[in-house]
Amino acid sequence: MLDKILYADSGTGHTQEMLKVLLDIPAFQHSEITVLHVIPPQASADTLAQKWEEGGKILSDIVTKVNIDPVKVSTILKQGDPKDIVCQVAQQTDTDLILMGSRGLKGLEAFLENSVSQYVFQLSDRPMLLVNDDIYVRKIKRVMLALDKSESADYALELALYMLKDYSEAELYLVRVNPDMKLDLELSTTEMEHNPILAPAVSKAKRFGIKTKCIVTGGRPGKQICQLVEDKNIDLLLLGSPDRRPSIAKNLVDLDRLLGTSLSDYIRVNANCPILLVRK
Repeated sequence: MLDKILYADSGTGHTQEMLKVLLDIPAFQHSEITVLHVIPPQASADTLAQKWEEGGKILSDIVTKVNIDPVKVSTILKQGDPKDIVCQVAQQTDTDLILMGSRGLKGLEAFLENSVSQYVFQLSDRPMLLVNDDIYVRKIKRVMLALDKSESADYALELALYMLKDYSEAELYLVRVNPDMKLDLELSTTEMEHNPILAPAVSKAKRFGIKTKCIVTGGRPGKQICQLVEDKNIDLLLLGSPDRRPSIAKNLVDLDRLLGTSLSDYIRVNANCPILLVRK
């Protein structure tokens, strides 16, 4: 399920640390890693030659620093628009997970600043693990999964269970934020575990021997999820992000996400931990 990882290097942030952390988890220890570095279009042949040489060294340094088994890694150096190249390589390698950094730019700002991660998430149908440049990456022990009734949330649950099933150090927080529920309503542990959205996930997690905690609350989902990430000191957040565009528009950006009005975009910008965004 997560056999192929595409690591899209931007030269900044903490994505290398994130890759190291992932490879410590049993589910990723047999994954094949593709490390991609993209050189933007250059004005002259001399500049291109210099950037090509620098790019090759960057790729070599990443493989060495992350200490990836040479048998499991391949490197790709390409010239072009990073947004397009990442999507193309993800398709060509049939990757199961795209790992890349993010500056955490908001909606219109992301558009004006030509955000690569924002556009890749718009146009790729692959799960994406985003690491904001100002986020500190820790060993993954506390994983949060936000659930609703969507197919993408179900798929995010499958990925979470796959990641954690043989990883005894981790604890899975299953979260349901119901905007129709009063924020100050307190539920017992039993009531939360029997919530109709969370109960099936609790049952599946227990079958895999995964330690779980349930949280059911009201309020605005984006704001509440980000607050829970902070309160519970979460190391990784998984979130389903349904694509509601009609089939004819699948290759176009979603303006709601682009302008920051979607739940996934709000959390992408504001959550204080790496985020695995899943689309089904």
